[in-house]
Amino acid sequence: MKKLLAAVLTAVLTVGLLAGCGSTKTAEVIEVDLTSEEYAFGVDKSQPELLEQVNAFIAKIQEDGTLDEIFDKYFGGGEPTPVESAALDESKDQLVVATNAAFEPFEYMEGENYVGIDMEIAALLAEELDQELVIQNMDFDAVCLSVGQQKCDIAMAGLTVSEERREYVTFSDTYYQASQRLIVPSDDTTFDDMTDADSIAAALAELDSSVKIGVQQGTTGNSYVEGSEDLGFPGLEAACQTYKSGSLAVQDMLNGNIDYVIIDAAPAAAITEAINEMQ
Repeated sequence: MKKLLAAVLTAVLTVGLLAGCGSTKTAEVIEVDLTSEEYAFGVDKSQPELLEQVNAFIAKIQEDGTLDEIFDKYFGGGEPTPVESAALDESKDQLVVATNAAFEPFEYMEGENYVGIDMEIAALLAEELDQELVIQNMDFDAVCLSVGQQKCDIAMAGLTVSEERREYVTFSDTYYQASQRLIVPSDDTTFDDMTDADSIAAALAELDSSVKIGVQQGTTGNSYVEGSEDLGFPGLEAACQTYKSGSLAVQDMLNGNIDYVIIDAAPAAAITEAINEMQ
């Protein structure tokens, strides 16, 4: 976890310097799940054999405890294992993974190496398939598209299963249960007495367009604010401000440019802790 926080702190410090703001505000995660989601990997539709192999591998690491060991590295204070990417070479037998390495603790950068839950699973999957691992880092909303265009074999990027994404990929079996959470400035008391998702959702629904909510572009948080028939989100009247990463969104909130942030629970915890340590 310390290495995770260090990586997030580096990104956030860069953002803070660019913003030129001396804010000493801190952020707080409202510890209530707004949604219930499933994470899975998005496999190239033209590779049904790969889908079978991925599902068999997920079952294997769930049964033998490997998946729990990986989770413990990032949620229990263990030591993450950096993952290297080979160069793309069509003459070699390679597993090409599409990701967005700005979604800690599932994928992020540590120097030239990739780190995170999905990245460690990717390394083990490539080893299981006896293939060389190639990781392609891109914007989040391009991840499934790249697989749909057969530029990559599999998307591993903290992906919530959705019908919209099924247009581009075939989803593997689920490997993680996720949710969306709300991040607020620590001095904001609006949600302090709310202890369930319905009350928070009702309060968010009452916000008008003068309120700005930050999200990572293309994520489920983005869909929650803007609305998604696919995911069953009615959307909010509040203005939706998109960012390349959750860290950028939270820092901009503390700089006073937006009011709140909605992002997946695990990244919310990691980002908020890192930013608060920096203040």
